[in-house]
Amino acid sequence: MQVRHRVAALAGAAVLVASTAAVTVAQSPATGEPWRVAGGFALTGAESSLDVPAANGAQLAVDQINAAGGVLGRPINLIVHDSQYDMAVTAQTATQFVEEDKVEAFVGYTDTDSVLASAPTFQAAGIPYITVGATSPKIPSQTGDMVFLAAFGDNVQAAAGAEYAMANFGDTAYLLSDIGIEYTTLLGQYFKDAFTHGGGTIVLEDTYADDATDFSAQITKIKALPEQPDFYYIAAMPYNVGPVVKQFRDAGLTGPIVGGDGYDTPDLVTVAGAAAENVFFTTHALMDPVGGTEGIKQFIIDYTAAMGHAPENAFAALGYDSVRLLADAITRAGGTDGQALKGALQTTTAFPGITGSITFTPETHVPQKGVTVIAVKDGAFTLAAETVPTYVPAP
Repeated sequence: MQVRHRVAALAGAAVLVASTAAVTVAQSPATGEPWRVAGGFALTGAESSLDVPAANGAQLAVDQINAAGGVLGRPINLIVHDSQYDMAVTAQTATQFVEEDKVEAFVGYTDTDSVLASAPTFQAAGIPYITVGATSPKIPSQTGDMVFLAAFGDNVQAAAGAEYAMANFGDTAYLLSDIGIEYTTLLGQYFKDAFTHGGGTIVLEDTYADDATDFSAQITKIKALPEQPDFYYIAAMPYNVGPVVKQFRDAGLTGPIVGGDGYDTPDLVTVAGAAAENVFFTTHALMDPVGGTEGIKQFIIDYTAAMGHAPENAFAALGYDSVRLLADAITRAGGTDGQALKGALQTTTAFPGITGSITFTPETHVPQKGVTVIAVKDGAFTLAAETVPTYVPAP
């Protein structure tokens, strides 16, 4: 099926100032044979709180580009299939994109496991693949040279979280990781590497299964410690961060909780409520209509006009950036020939994404970008820091 999920067409909309770089722009809507771009997203299921905003951001970029003349005079057709955050369905839709939809490029997914389930199909077909929000720096080596990340690597955000926490909370930490998911497993490992490299001490390390709903066993071990750590680092997915935070607070564990971009979901505050106070997490940008960059401010205006509400999180902006990045590469490649498009992507230099500048090389398909640290205060996401870590663990 082809869907335009929760996005209104923006006929006559202006392309954002920052989005015009290297994209062919005309004065009238694009016509002609469209570029067929796969949009892989979990529109339903546990990852949907990240993937739906990402899909909406991607479609917003498509609508704006098409209204302004398209890419090389041709419109983009974003063909979306719902993976349901089911890895079997994810693999099936990858085959559908390639064999039935005959797509020429791929944009999508905010998690590493979905990329690992789908990217090999595109790699085998020679079709360039941009993951919107997956953050494992191992992805290109695991999947192949057609695959690119729009986001920073987990080794970067874990290091940023470790350095921020040590500077602001102290040098002892408790580490808890979801071991059922590639993202959280790696994030916890990278945090431990960076934190101990900086002189920190992990006083207790524990894990939980991805489908866990009761964290009392882990909490009992923490409360048995002779002294509580300065903070708790919890590598969690968006669907279990709310419950684990709430259960920690209900058990009287009131110290700072730190995590990664899996926390960047409205579900954190919706589920945890007041328990989300004193929670900090690393992510890609703060969607702030007052303190954000000019690009973010304009994106918020345009997204709100299309959706009827402000962007839910930074993944909406990553979806937007990913489509613009692809459009820029198609323009420079002169089309969607797989090798030519890969060549254009991997020679991208300082592309002005609203979530940060993107540069690739033939050897590095993971951009080096700054990290935003967000603090939850009074039920709202607020800016704690913008940082680049001094030490980054190897992928």
